[in-house]
Amino acid sequence: MSEPSGSDHPALAVGIDVGGTRIKGGLVDDDGALLDVRVRSTPGRSAPAAEVEDVITALVGDLTGLAAARRRDVAAVGVGAAGFVDARRGTVVFAPHLSWRDEPLQERLGRRLDRPVLVDNDAHAAAWAEHRFGAGRGESHLVMLTLGTGIGGAILTDGRLQRGRHGLAGEFGHQQLVPDGRRCECGNRGCWEQYASAGVLARTAREVVQAGGEHATALARACGGDAGLLRGEHVTQAAQEGDPAAREILADVGRWLGTGLAGVVAALDPGTVVIGGGAGLAGELLLGPARESLARRLVGRGHRPLPVVVAASLGASAGLVGAADLARAEVSRRGGDGRG
Repeated sequence: MSEPSGSDHPALAVGIDVGGTRIKGGLVDDDGALLDVRVRSTPGRSAPAAEVEDVITALVGDLTGLAAARRRDVAAVGVGAAGFVDARRGTVVFAPHLSWRDEPLQERLGRRLDRPVLVDNDAHAAAWAEHRFGAGRGESHLVMLTLGTGIGGAILTDGRLQRGRHGLAGEFGHQQLVPDGRRCECGNRGCWEQYASAGVLARTAREVVQAGGEHATALARACGGDAGLLRGEHVTQAAQEGDPAAREILADVGRWLGTGLAGVVAALDPGTVVIGGGAGLAGELLLGPARESLARRLVGRGHRPLPVVVAASLGASAGLVGAADLARAEVSRRGGDGRG
């Protein structure tokens, strides 16, 4: 960690969370507290990489200025990106919502920002934040799933993130759950995320509304009668308000979630599974059926402890908090300059 400068407080870190529609940046202290947040729109998928770098650079500039106003330095910048990040945490190999292909993001941003930069997968960053400051705090063996359009994930063993040989570990959503099942955007069939994700909540709700009937009244009202406007959060809200159709959809997704978790738990034996992302906001309406399904399907059930399955607690801030903390830790590990 950098030495205090201009005050008795350690330097801050900037976390950046690059999403498909928004890029969020935050000032994060060494206790994981988010002091300031700034948000800008993400350039379109076809925009050149330099445009995305421009937005990140501007965000870091804004946040560095806010840190200076607090008489604090910024020790490092951590960037969490949706997509494949290489094992050295410098290059975005593939980002599904951006034009990044083998993009040397750490090098380019490091030159522009003139400070240490670390790049990591957004799910890894979120898992690290939950491990350090959130629902998985103190757990040495943790698995995190992020339920959004698909299913992302991350693994911690003995308190260390496991990125795999090529940096691509944790792509749980594309394990095949149903042979010759639903077609996935990845090109395969039967992937887990086609049965348990926020995207599935929305798709199933649209089917229910289009089919009509009294049981779809609340969901139809949520989208003004236009099923194409339904999103996962509409299903969650309707379910929390007691709508039986929405609750049935959530329970079904929860059961599929537990079915896939049985394989993950059998392979990795975590003490805690943290569920984040949009669908994770449904709480027990989703997690209750998931736990029941996991308990029924886990190999050796009745003769082994079940992991704790909990909702993430840091919400939409987890990615940028984790990215900032990972960057700060890397600066400390490398002796202060974060390079080399």
